[in-house]
Amino acid sequence: MEFTAIILKKSVAVLSKVLFFGLFGLLASCAVTSGFHAGDLPQSGRFLALNGMQFHIQPLSLASLPSASLPTTDHNNSPLTNHEAYTNHSLSSLLKPSNQADYRITAGDILSIALIDYPEIIPAANTSSSNPYASGFAVDQQGYIQFPLIGRVKAGGLSVSQFTAKLRAQLKTYLKYPDPQVKVINYRGKKYFVDGAVKQSGEFNMADAPVSLVEAISMAGGALASGDSNSIELTRQGTRYQLGLRNLQDQGVSPNQIYLQDGDALHINNRDRNKVYVLGEFGEIEPLEIPEQGLSLAHVLGESKGLDAETADAAKVYVIRDRPGQRYTDIYYVDMRSVTNFALANRFKMQTDDIIYVDPTGITRWSRFIESILPSASAISLITGL
Repeated sequence: MEFTAIILKKSVAVLSKVLFFGLFGLLASCAVTSGFHAGDLPQSGRFLALNGMQFHIQPLSLASLPSASLPTTDHNNSPLTNHEAYTNHSLSSLLKPSNQADYRITAGDILSIALIDYPEIIPAANTSSSNPYASGFAVDQQGYIQFPLIGRVKAGGLSVSQFTAKLRAQLKTYLKYPDPQVKVINYRGKKYFVDGAVKQSGEFNMADAPVSLVEAISMAGGALASGDSNSIELTRQGTRYQLGLRNLQDQGVSPNQIYLQDGDALHINNRDRNKVYVLGEFGEIEPLEIPEQGLSLAHVLGESKGLDAETADAAKVYVIRDRPGQRYTDIYYVDMRSVTNFALANRFKMQTDDIIYVDPTGITRWSRFIESILPSASAISLITGL
């Protein structure tokens, strides 16, 4: 009986040690990095994570301070694919001069045509209630109008001056002094659409005057108080462009230099989508909304009540900026122990969905590890004391 008790006691001791070291090894492999942890990132350059995503890591400096525009090459200096680079060329393509000044007549337009010297052919609208052309000449879907004497005349695709010259030439067969006066009185052929956080969503006709980005939003009654004029999506021929009035101005571009085209669609996002997210050792962890005037990294640190004085590693402040549709994600890091880096943080402008993360100190991670194993150690002591 005594022998059995001794064997049982030794077995329990051995088992408890096995459990302890096994548990210690398990915890040491994960609990040292319990919670968020930046891990072993390179100082700079490309990095392939275990999840298959590619990252480009760089210390924040005046040289690496990102601009509002996106690059046209990746970090190997290789050209981006069309899908990746479509927004990179957006400004160059959208800033092309508008051709609306030389308006082309389109199917659905209504034309006013007057023959001053021949009122019997086309009576003036105010002299004859029976005038069939009082409401104008409608351009049909094939681009033609029906005109007295000469029948169907092609108008679609021509400017007003070109159509006037064409009509004059054809009328010379029947009239000695033809002098047609042509103008578009109802523009129905070309349209654009505005929706989202605006006062009046809908479809709008495009006249012969060019319609700028700002004018299009104004025609929809302007953005709502909840709307974000720095988060605008322009969809043109299946391609979506991300625009912002403030971002354009920061790049020295006036929004009035961007003109809409037939079929364009504008969507103004709500302001509640325009947020950045803070994680790690901050005084307060909650999403921050980017205001109309923008938000810098320094402002984020202030709005989040600074770094946690007891747990934060001020040398490891990271900004993770994803680029949807591209092959990599940017990670910027800055040492906020240096007073001079506060100026850099003030110049670093946040973008929607940026993630700001502050790593814990090594002592903090070790302390958390110890705290995590103390309950297990107490349980093992209880077992060994049996």
